[in-house]
Amino acid sequence: MNELPLLSALVAVPLIGALVVASIRRENADAARWTALAAAGLVAVIAALVAVGFDYSEGAPWLQFTESYTWVEAWDLNLSWGVDGIALLMLLLTVGLTPIAMLAAWRDLDAVKRSVPAFFALILALEAAMIATFLASNVLLFYFFFEAMLVPMYFLIGSYGTGPKKQYAAVKFFLYSLLGGLLMLVAVIALWVHNGGVFDWQTLVDAEPMASGALQNWLFLGFFIAFAIKAPFFPFHTWLPDAGGAAPAAVAALLVGVMDKIGTFAILRYCLPLFPEATQTFAPWIIGMSVIGVVYAAFVAIGQTDLKRLVAYTSIAHFGFIGLGIFAFTQASATGAVLYMFNHGLATGLLFIVVGFLAIRRGSAQIADYGGAAKTLPVLAGIFLFAGLASLSLPGTAPFISEFLVLFGAFTGNEPVAVVATLGIILAAAYVIWMYQRTMQGERNPVLDEMPAMKRDLTMREKALVAPLVIAILGFGFFPQPLIDAVEPAVDNTLLFISGSPEDLPAAEGVTNE
Repeated sequence: MNELPLLSALVAVPLIGALVVASIRRENADAARWTALAAAGLVAVIAALVAVGFDYSEGAPWLQFTESYTWVEAWDLNLSWGVDGIALLMLLLTVGLTPIAMLAAWRDLDAVKRSVPAFFALILALEAAMIATFLASNVLLFYFFFEAMLVPMYFLIGSYGTGPKKQYAAVKFFLYSLLGGLLMLVAVIALWVHNGGVFDWQTLVDAEPMASGALQNWLFLGFFIAFAIKAPFFPFHTWLPDAGGAAPAAVAALLVGVMDKIGTFAILRYCLPLFPEATQTFAPWIIGMSVIGVVYAAFVAIGQTDLKRLVAYTSIAHFGFIGLGIFAFTQASATGAVLYMFNHGLATGLLFIVVGFLAIRRGSAQIADYGGAAKTLPVLAGIFLFAGLASLSLPGTAPFISEFLVLFGAFTGNEPVAVVATLGIILAAAYVIWMYQRTMQGERNPVLDEMPAMKRDLTMREKALVAPLVIAILGFGFFPQPLIDAVEPAVDNTLLFISGSPEDLPAAEGVTNE
């Protein structure tokens, strides 16, 4: 199995699928839907083969299933792929949420008269770009796909979004991300020059650590700001509520559930190993930003009147926990941060999808337009409540162990910061319960009785697509050990650079397809 170019296939299949779907005539909408779903399913099968063949044992190579193909030899630009435990979880999250998002948006375009083939082709192109960023082991190749993913997401928000400000939200998202990407490009070029024309991630990691000082600090900031915007961390977050509120719910599930995780993933993959001393220099400031983000976003979420914007703000608070976990520099907190990235994708993806079900039925995402909806939508209301409770990390759901590990690890290093961060848990309970009470409980809005769609509970298709997320959230909530086993070696390898012992890394070798 390891001799097969599985990682290349993971990038190529959705790209080819996007081209095929885009070529389908607009009138053949069902053919486009089924072709896109088949391509996404094939990608999920290939990812499952990678997960089965991955070596989870202690001392296994850091990057596995490695492949490298020469592209531009003079610039050390190779199509180089590799996967570690962290990337594996992000890969599985991506290939799992993409077909679910497709099914969630299966018939949503019928009412807006937009091109169905173009929509599903953009979803596949976005999936390919996200997978490539998780698998790239060449810094310039990573940057290429880091920027390329902006294009399909821009059109998904601007052309297929909702609300009067969808164009504004799309442009704001694009400009913010592009600005961060340009800062990163300058840092990438400077890194290439400083290291004698090397872009290969493994070579950079194996080299002597960069001398401390102003250069390392500036390079760190060039990378970190780009990743902080993508995540987004406070105060680089202002594009997310607009983009999440304007995007179709299924697209928002991919935006917040997967795409934003590229920022935190990249911090672990690039900032910590390549700039360890600068990472420690800026860590107190980043921890402060993260804790402020937890509390600030939670307060703002309480006051939201739009369901999708509320969920977007909750995600900013959750990214504060992820940032705290990464920069606390303990094994428990960093492992918790990685699990948070995965589990938050499950919970928030489910929450956005359920909000989408409501918005399609009511024709609005405004909280004031609901009230007492659970009387005619009991199953939908139950899934909505479950998704909200998972989002606030209720014990027994997957996000709980993530938040517990983050706070446990942070307490060992900085008790006051961890105490302040725990306020986010209380505030999360407030905004989730209040959101549910205003939409599903209380006096019934009489307008709902005049709308036949608000009397139609979850269909079989809708039940089938939320079921895997519910099962995963409960399954990993009670049995998170497989996730921990996958990520701990990669987390340990990353933290070795902070502890000053990178010579203890396992042999940098794997299966290479030349």
